[in-house]
Amino acid sequence: MLLLCLCVFHRAMLSEWFWWDRLWLPRPVTWVDLQDSEGRVYARVSHLYIILPVAVLLLGLRAFYERYTHKLNVIEKTSLHQHKFTCWFLLNSAGGIADIKGVCKKLGWSERQVERWFRRRRNQDRPGLLKKFKEASWRFAFYLCSSFGGVLALHDKPWFYDLREVWAGFPKQSLLDSQYWYYIIEMSFYGSLLFSVAADVKRKDFKEQLVHHWATLTLLSFSWCANYIRIGTLVMLVHDTSDVLLESAKMFNYAGWETTCNSIFVVFALVFMVTRLIIFPFWLIHCTWVYPLDQFEPFFGYYFFNVMLVVLLLLHVFWASVILRMVKKFIFGKLKGDERSDEEEDEEGSEEDYTHTYSNESGNGLSNGH
Repeated sequence: MLLLCLCVFHRAMLSEWFWWDRLWLPRPVTWVDLQDSEGRVYARVSHLYIILPVAVLLLGLRAFYERYTHKLNVIEKTSLHQHKFTCWFLLNSAGGIADIKGVCKKLGWSERQVERWFRRRRNQDRPGLLKKFKEASWRFAFYLCSSFGGVLALHDKPWFYDLREVWAGFPKQSLLDSQYWYYIIEMSFYGSLLFSVAADVKRKDFKEQLVHHWATLTLLSFSWCANYIRIGTLVMLVHDTSDVLLESAKMFNYAGWETTCNSIFVVFALVFMVTRLIIFPFWLIHCTWVYPLDQFEPFFGYYFFNVMLVVLLLLHVFWASVILRMVKKFIFGKLKGDERSDEEEDEEGSEEDYTHTYSNESGNGLSNGH
């Protein structure tokens, strides 16, 4: 009994220390000043409990969406010659394919064309390709809706045009319905990404993605509790804008629409550099670092919030370097897809590689193509 009382006492002390006014709020504001009154509604930690069920709901919606996307069969090639060769391929795959010259005679193709088609076919039938497309299309759908909702929620707000209005009356700023739902849906989405990260396609920047998701959730949770909601909505909108273009470019890449993919990628690279490396640090971080000092003295929450924004900025610099490498490959005609993804088979591989691959395959060696 005594041990239980001590545990309760220490828990109460820890909670009291964690929610100490000076950690979260500037002087002389206290939590008592942020009680709902006179038509004002303030953000509460209890409001965030709904995130878990909404995240689960988003996972269910994603499963339904990906099943519908699978039925679209968007990865399928539509060339007449490819349809002809696909039929021949399916009829003869059971016995293996080793006679390239025989295939060339039947279809009237050069050996180079046959080799290139087989490489594309193997890349097309890799188990992860359709999965990557479905993941990208789900993120594209969310970011598109989120960006539209963000603009709808912010277009008539004064702080959308004048960043000094972000801190007008802070922290005594009433919570709006649009801000509530914008936050809850955005945080639930990133929560669902953490739940599904083990099942998603693992990329080269897997660790950076985990850091990004955790940093985003920590930043949004803190900004919610400390009533940094106005600047939080602006940060979300800036990030979602470029993500729409990124996921759409990846969709067209996985679907084989190279020209469309390259065009969107160029636009994405420009938007990313402007929003993440110019607007984010020189407008938004400047807004959180400089303007608050005109109204109150620095406190722990002020430093913590800005440190988390800098963490996101460092991640942006990392991804900007990846994008620049892709731009370099694009300029020199060597861009093959998502720089973060596992490498697909090179279409310009040597004939020896192709011959070795197929001369050693048995009848069921093409299981990925079935």
